[in-house]
Amino acid sequence: MNHSYRCWAEVDLTSLRENLGWIRHRVGPDVKIMTVVKADAYGHGLKQIAALLMQSGTDVFGVANLAEAQAIRAVGRGWPVLMLGACLPEEIERAVRDDVMLTLSTLAEAKLVSAAALRLKRSVGVHIKVDTGMGRLGVATEQARELISAVEQLPGLRLIGIYTHYAAVEDDAAFAREQRRRFNRLLAPLLKAGRAFEYLHVNNSGALLLEKTTIFNTVRPGLAVYGVVPPAKRRIASVLKRHLRPALSWKCRVGLVKEVPAGTPLSYGRTFIASRPMRVATLTAGYGDGYLRSGSGQAQVLIGGKLCPVVGRITMDQMLVDISALKRVRVGDEVVLIGRQRRKEITAAQLAEWAGTIPWEVLTAITYRVPRVYLGGHAS
Repeated sequence: MNHSYRCWAEVDLTSLRENLGWIRHRVGPDVKIMTVVKADAYGHGLKQIAALLMQSGTDVFGVANLAEAQAIRAVGRGWPVLMLGACLPEEIERAVRDDVMLTLSTLAEAKLVSAAALRLKRSVGVHIKVDTGMGRLGVATEQARELISAVEQLPGLRLIGIYTHYAAVEDDAAFAREQRRRFNRLLAPLLKAGRAFEYLHVNNSGALLLEKTTIFNTVRPGLAVYGVVPPAKRRIASVLKRHLRPALSWKCRVGLVKEVPAGTPLSYGRTFIASRPMRVATLTAGYGDGYLRSGSGQAQVLIGGKLCPVVGRITMDQMLVDISALKRVRVGDEVVLIGRQRRKEITAAQLAEWAGTIPWEVLTAITYRVPRVYLGGHAS
């Protein structure tokens, strides 16, 4: 490893390939995998991960916004890309030019896209999102058939997808069942009438592990591709968890080691005062690198294969840990924030628990000043 790095993330491309391969095995060869790469591929690096996934069996990409779609187009222009977020009016023409599939929730949106398609003499693939209980985007199930019919009659639009989004699939089986019922009630008469859709998708990562009956012809994994199992109150079989390997490790270094006497306050606000003589290490990472400040006084790191508690408030560029239990720590030693060191491991989910949040936020919070180092193959 290049010792010039003060704080860096390592991305294991072999793990990513194997995670995607396991998802392929789980859903079968006839189901399309829409890999969600929004938020800089969950902090792993959008362009590099997109390039890898293009070589590793993904069928289509899911992104949050037009900028992310354009980043994928810069890597490979022939790949289907669905913009999962709403397309702003001023973005529509560019999206049409770039052949980005768009999500529609209202007739007003559909008319704007149709008008742009006619101006540009293009045909636009669109997906209608159905709100079965998430409450963000999407048409209400009671109004969905009317919108579907209207979209199919608008010039320049090709209705190729219908989807919905589970709101609490990891925790609430009863509500997941209700969302499933609402979506199936809409879908059944359409399919019976002979309408075919290239993309029918419901299952996100949690649903892939918990709801096999709504795989349909497309799945939409995000967190699972990166090897992180969504936290869940519902029981996810351990056999499923074992097939997913975290791709990202996050590391920094020991910047300073010092002895402090009892009564010494540490960091801003004097929220921590040493109750005994301590050895303290100053680390080269802080909330400016994305290490969440809410983990102050709760989080732990790995040094020399041992867990060391964070003491005092996490600051922008540094944080302090208690290394009193370690025999020898030197300036420059590697510190693991997420990942494995010897026999111990800190997962994104554990760090999220310490910070009072979710692993999605932990991963996407890692800032751009943290270099991503790709291991196990070439990510161009």
